[in-house]
Amino acid sequence: MTGRSPAPGAGAGLPVLITGCSSGIGRACALRLHRAGHAVYATARRPETLDELAALGIRTLALDVTDEESMATAVAKVEAAHGAVGALVNSAGYAMSGCIEEASMAEVREQFETNVYGLVRLSQLVLPAMRAHGGGTIVNISSIFGRYAVPGSGFYNATKHAVEAFSDSLRNEVADFGVRVVLVEPGPVRTTRFGATYVANLRPVSRTYETFRRESAEYFEAIYTGSRRTLAGTFAIQSDDVARRVAKVVAKGARGSRPRARYPVGLLAHSTIALRRLAPDALFDHLFVRRLFPVPRGPRPRKQGDHR
Repeated sequence: MTGRSPAPGAGAGLPVLITGCSSGIGRACALRLHRAGHAVYATARRPETLDELAALGIRTLALDVTDEESMATAVAKVEAAHGAVGALVNSAGYAMSGCIEEASMAEVREQFETNVYGLVRLSQLVLPAMRAHGGGTIVNISSIFGRYAVPGSGFYNATKHAVEAFSDSLRNEVADFGVRVVLVEPGPVRTTRFGATYVANLRPVSRTYETFRRESAEYFEAIYTGSRRTLAGTFAIQSDDVARRVAKVVAKGARGSRPRARYPVGLLAHSTIALRRLAPDALFDHLFVRRLFPVPRGPRPRKQGDHR
């Protein structure tokens, strides 16, 4: 990749701003980066969910990634205290589940507001001061579903594909200013709250996909909670596995070294991304998607001469 390296120490000593810290990956990132000695600003839509982090000495702020004023205020507070954000970790997000045909456009817009538009706007807000300070790091938490898509979470998959494309464009736009843009792509993360939300959203809408919804709810509950053994669940990772990678990326940026553009996390992420790169679409669908994930089953086609 072209572009100059950040100035030596660019971002060093400057704070890390993390979104989505009420649980899961964001919370794990806040804890790990705080323990590594970084000045961390952990944020969430409801600041009371951050009380345990605050008790450990982590700075906390209210930040709603769907609210312009909330985002601008949070960034302004950090910059007023430190001059710039040294690293931004965009972790806030959720997975909208269900079939594409049955989704309301209000739900689709909310999914993109949270997973994409908030990430975009926060990146815009921190960049001017980052450039002025000679560099910085933006870490976007994507997913293996930013590399391929599976049934039952089409709009979540679409948001992660959007995050990947946005990050690729931004990486080259800001490289010569010493700003590094990095994607972290976890496989399935074992987290009870995320799994419960995903399963709860698989609510009945019509009878067309009723069996698929039931099978998906059982399948993903098993993956996210470990309630029963599944192939994908066997390779599920923990939030701290992702946080460990994020911490290494932030440390590289602070040292002025150049991190890679993408970091898959977990064996399933590495293996399936490699398979996706090599296999034609039809083969990937047959070998992976339709074998590893529930898919809607339509009526079997009638044989010729069958008039029942």
